[in-house]
Amino acid sequence: MGGSGESRYAIVGGEARADALEFIAALDAFERSSARFFRAGEDVFVARAPGRLDVMGGIADYSGSLVLELPLAEATFVAVQRDRERALRIVSARSAGAWSEATVHLDEIVRDGEPVDYATARAYFARSPEDHWAAYVAGVPLALMRERGAAIDHGARLFIWSRVPEGKGVSSSAALEVAAMMAFAAAFDLDLDALELALLCQLVENVIVGAPCGAMDQVTVACGEAWKLLALLCQPAKIEGALPIPEELGFWGIDSGERHSVGGSDYTSVRVGTFMGYRIIAELAGLRVERTERPGLVRIEDRRWRGYLANLAPSEFEQHFSKHLPERIVGAEFLERYWGTSDPVTRVEPEREYAVRAPAAHAVYEHFRVRAFAELLGGASSERKLGLLGELMYQSHASYGACGLGSAGTDLLVELVREAGPVAGLYGAKITGGGSGGTVAVLGRREAERAIQAIAERFAARTGHAPQVFAGSSPGAAAFGVLRLRAS
Repeated sequence: MGGSGESRYAIVGGEARADALEFIAALDAFERSSARFFRAGEDVFVARAPGRLDVMGGIADYSGSLVLELPLAEATFVAVQRDRERALRIVSARSAGAWSEATVHLDEIVRDGEPVDYATARAYFARSPEDHWAAYVAGVPLALMRERGAAIDHGARLFIWSRVPEGKGVSSSAALEVAAMMAFAAAFDLDLDALELALLCQLVENVIVGAPCGAMDQVTVACGEAWKLLALLCQPAKIEGALPIPEELGFWGIDSGERHSVGGSDYTSVRVGTFMGYRIIAELAGLRVERTERPGLVRIEDRRWRGYLANLAPSEFEQHFSKHLPERIVGAEFLERYWGTSDPVTRVEPEREYAVRAPAAHAVYEHFRVRAFAELLGGASSERKLGLLGELMYQSHASYGACGLGSAGTDLLVELVREAGPVAGLYGAKITGGGSGGTVAVLGRREAERAIQAIAERFAARTGHAPQVFAGSSPGAAAFGVLRLRAS
């Protein structure tokens, strides 16, 4: 193996960032403590995808909102080498000297020469909770076979190393999926553009992992640019551009220490309630609604709003629809009156009660807030303009809370930012992503780093949790490309 300072891996294609060299060092360390993982003399394809900070938009993505997303400095690396065995052997390096392993035999996802359906794959990965994390990676070849007709008749070895923390609402799952998809496509000589790749990764998370996320996370970590806010109109995924952050401004993320999951019941119930609201509005507006073959799923013929709540103007929503939406409704009553929703990713549970008015209002108003934020961000940053930007963030945070997606830790962080205020160079803060914990995004002047650190220290003193602060940015997976290694 050689001495501790030597690597058996040479870079034979692509340019290495500093964190890519750290990844190679982690791979070397794993092999020194275990055994050689990749075969000598054959290419290893490495992709990198960053985490993301949800500046504005968040859960309104599945309602067609505009979202503004910043790729973070922290990233996930996935290395793939084709293997002669008909199995996917996956190793995830958790920390120095510790790792997780999973093996998925191709016969579990390919039967009689055909890829299994997604429901079968989802059930297979759900059988073993301790190995469920492998679905994010092993779902990639299945999606490529089913959606792109890829001929994958060999197995592969995959090595994962990540600096994107899990459960903090900064898209660790999307970073893993995108890096795995990109490395896998390179190893098996498949040509995917960045947006197509991102949408395939969303499909993996929706139908194989079973998390009802929108597309913004995967598109951001695949297509984002360093130090720019990706402007994505989620209808379903139209990139409107990358907004430069004015030199005098900065965005930070502060971790609340409360674990977040888009697969959690709160996130899912709010999504269901949002689509219930859209279904009721369609009825009130006289849109044509048809049942489908799947119970609880309807088809809405909507030329007015094109299927997205975000396309309702707030004034139209308030004047014509808001007062007619129930604050809450039991699933069975909703199904009896309205047949179901138009969301193919979730199901209405008959025995469950859902909030409707607040989630629907959030979708409508959040899109308006994000549009306003994007318009205000350009040009000179006056105190008045920064105050307006900050207020839009505070409004978004309050709206999350009204939907039931707030948390004590994120509320405290937002209040600490509000208390520090413009005198400390801080103007706004909000919960991010799917809510219910995770990370708070903060807007401030570039020189406000000390104020951010002071808030982190005050939060630690109040809660006992020393929060991680996200302060940097880096390119998305497409801009990084694929690194090609060869082992000696």
